[in-house]
Amino acid sequence: MSDISIHLIIPKIHQGQRLDAVMSHLLPKHSRTRIQNWIKSGDLLCNGGKCNSRDQVQGGEHIDINTQILTTSAYIGEKLPLETIYNDADIIIINKPAGLVTHPGAGNRSGTLVNALLYHFPELGKLPRAGVIHRLDKDTSGILVVAHTLTAHTYLVNELQQRHIKREYLALVQGYLTAGGTIDANIGRHPKARTKMAVVPRGKTARTHYRIIERFAEQTLLRVTLESGRTHQIRVHMAHIHHPLVGDPTYGKRRFPKKSSENLKQQLRQSKRQALHAYKLGLNHPQTGKYVEFIAPLPQDMETLLQTLRKENIFPT
Repeated sequence: MSDISIHLIIPKIHQGQRLDAVMSHLLPKHSRTRIQNWIKSGDLLCNGGKCNSRDQVQGGEHIDINTQILTTSAYIGEKLPLETIYNDADIIIINKPAGLVTHPGAGNRSGTLVNALLYHFPELGKLPRAGVIHRLDKDTSGILVVAHTLTAHTYLVNELQQRHIKREYLALVQGYLTAGGTIDANIGRHPKARTKMAVVPRGKTARTHYRIIERFAEQTLLRVTLESGRTHQIRVHMAHIHHPLVGDPTYGKRRFPKKSSENLKQQLRQSKRQALHAYKLGLNHPQTGKYVEFIAPLPQDMETLLQTLRKENIFPT
């Protein structure tokens, strides 16, 4: 935990504005959501008393904040491999391998991306979630952005909420698709299997766009983009339209092309994870505001599988 103690007086120039909006402007290192939580919990006092986010300020109010921010100092840095694509004073771009859990949790207190980050960048221990802005499933490989400072963290969280961070995935799905499309279907907790997600009427809105890159006999390589970031979104949506990801042990079943070689069948049998890779990430840089893009090349397992599919390329007669 990191202690925070702030005292300030609201300038007259903000008269008539909402309290949470004014505080967000005066404290750019902290997100508006965080400030609203402080107001709600009573950690932020106005003239010595509790207040409401919607209160209009008059100017001259005395604001006192005494609270704590949950950091990752409770976790230990571990000397784990970490592929850094880019690193500056504000952001770190990581290429996460399949099999690596992003953040510690129940049963995963060590051996995670956060543990690796805290070893290679100890200063991240002062930030929420070691600066990690978004997650990838354990068995999804690819690109992640990590904030290097609290200011960058607040900025990037807001950018993610506003859908200004662009993420593009490469997904190998089962079946022969003839056209791209959009899946617009709510996602929530599976009604029976609580460790799974599912398309459910009362779930959270979720929209997935997919475009065909390459077709094979009984698989299709897609470029996928998201308008939302629900848990397992791509995996759930593709299974919903009956084209689950190749190798997905949770939302799909293992299938083999009818005329495939033993080599291809063996590769498909040995696939321990869904064929999904976070390929590209674009964002407005926290310091310059300039749009930048980063690419994480396909990992060897997906590249080898695609090469085998291209070599065989057997279509049904």
